[in-house]
Amino acid sequence: MTADKRPWKAFYGTDVRPELGAAPYRTIGDLIRSVAETYGDAPAFTACMPNGMNGTLSFEQVDQMSDAFAVYLREVAGLARGDRVALQMPNCLSFPVAAFGILKAGCVLVNVNPLYTAEEMSKQFIDAEPHALVIIDMFADKIPQATRGHPIPNIIVTRVAEFLPAMPRSIIGLVQKHWDKSVKPIELAHIRLPEALAAGKAHMQAEKIEVDAYRQSVQPDDVACLQYTGGTTGVAKGAMLTHANLIRNMEQTMELISGVKKGEEVALTALPMYHVFAFTVNLLGFYWLGSRNILIPNPRPLTNLKRAFENYKITWMSGVNTLFNGLMNEVWFTDSPPKHLKFASAGGMALQASVAEKWRKITGKPVLQGYGLTETSPVLTFEPLGKERAGTIGVPVPSTLVACLDEAGKPVPVGQSGEIAAKGPQVMAGYWNKPMETAAVMKDGWFLTGDIGVMDADGYFTIVDRKKDMVVVSGFNVYPNEIEDCLMTHPGILEAAVIGVPDDATGEAVKAFIVARDTSLTEADIRSHCKAHLTAYKIPKRVAFRDSLPKSNVGKILRKDLRAEELAQHAAE
Repeated sequence: MTADKRPWKAFYGTDVRPELGAAPYRTIGDLIRSVAETYGDAPAFTACMPNGMNGTLSFEQVDQMSDAFAVYLREVAGLARGDRVALQMPNCLSFPVAAFGILKAGCVLVNVNPLYTAEEMSKQFIDAEPHALVIIDMFADKIPQATRGHPIPNIIVTRVAEFLPAMPRSIIGLVQKHWDKSVKPIELAHIRLPEALAAGKAHMQAEKIEVDAYRQSVQPDDVACLQYTGGTTGVAKGAMLTHANLIRNMEQTMELISGVKKGEEVALTALPMYHVFAFTVNLLGFYWLGSRNILIPNPRPLTNLKRAFENYKITWMSGVNTLFNGLMNEVWFTDSPPKHLKFASAGGMALQASVAEKWRKITGKPVLQGYGLTETSPVLTFEPLGKERAGTIGVPVPSTLVACLDEAGKPVPVGQSGEIAAKGPQVMAGYWNKPMETAAVMKDGWFLTGDIGVMDADGYFTIVDRKKDMVVVSGFNVYPNEIEDCLMTHPGILEAAVIGVPDDATGEAVKAFIVARDTSLTEADIRSHCKAHLTAYKIPKRVAFRDSLPKSNVGKILRKDLRAEELAQHAAE
């Protein structure tokens, strides 16, 4: 596909550049410093608790604190440029401080889901081999099991109320320790994040260390993040996202979003920032715009967002279909929808047309749908504001080519389906230590997404199917082989197959088909077994017992037959 075959350019706003010029920053560290110099003591991040307790850090404070953490990592902990640092925490004020410090130090940030079981943590740690781990105290009790046989030399522990004023910090700490007992004793060597910052600051002053020297040694094509994703095999892969990938994708997305004003926006971040969508768009993009970012540590139940909407003039928010749908079933939200909202953006899973329509009726503003993957930093397409088309994923962002290809790798005619492929500055450098897997998805500079789509004559794209067997539960990727492997460790199970089925609450739900070895086996037994090994959203929501499973002539279980059966039943209902 050549530049003159990009019909979507006609739907860009007059102020949108189809091709971006020179990057605004060399590295993310440069971005952080420049923005802090511009906005100084303006509020950058506000953590809002369900009861309204809150704390705020300014742009200048985040810059200075992340400097101190960068020095701690390099000079006190002894890490070198390119060393991996795992970050495992929900949305809280510690997140930008730690993340920015890691990136300024020239280290590689490894985002880890804080809800992971010790078994899931261990798999990611074995692959990434982090030299340090920054973790929330609520989950630190998993570390001994997660690092057995492969210890992480530096453990830094923080808490959800870190950097809040003393009074709410103390209250929340007492509740967690004595009331809900969500924080358990940490029985391994570690340092608290405030102590690490103090050590870094003291070392910086005593040795007259210039943090800028770390940044200057980092190159745009250096890996900034290992962002883990899976595949149809269920084997975790770390997508190597460079500083240039993330900066460019931030710029591409913001270029296509019209109506936002630097230094004036108030963004609500309910999606977890360890997820690539919120990491790029919310953490980096709205920091770049000088926005105030309202961080929600846990959006469940949805009443946890009530005080944030009441106390702050939210102008923009991101979410997944289930979040928007859920909010519209909350009386407090529908009775008093946000008055200052300009628009919302959806990613992570398909936005249902009925949800988008209802949201516009309630709030008076649209939900703009985007599409992308972890491997593309993540945004490839986005709906231009005022030019939305229901059911589509919008048009490619600037400096990006997207095409639908046939089995031979050739573009299909307009209106015909094919595998979506993309080329642009946001496409990853490859998978960490997995050259064969990288070669399988990178062809002549094009990234093969595994999704089947259609482009119309105007250049708007629509997803029609997934080539992969991946299941998307509330925006989170679930890989059938991983669930099946877990199920097959149960002595009462003879065979197992997992697929995604339609679900009104989560978009898709995990359904397991079981051939039991032990006839006394129950659904409760299966869920209990999975709970010991898997994060909650991966646990089968539905279980069906069968005498046999459909198989090919070579004995391969045919998930597609199970899926077709389920879809037919769903349509009939």
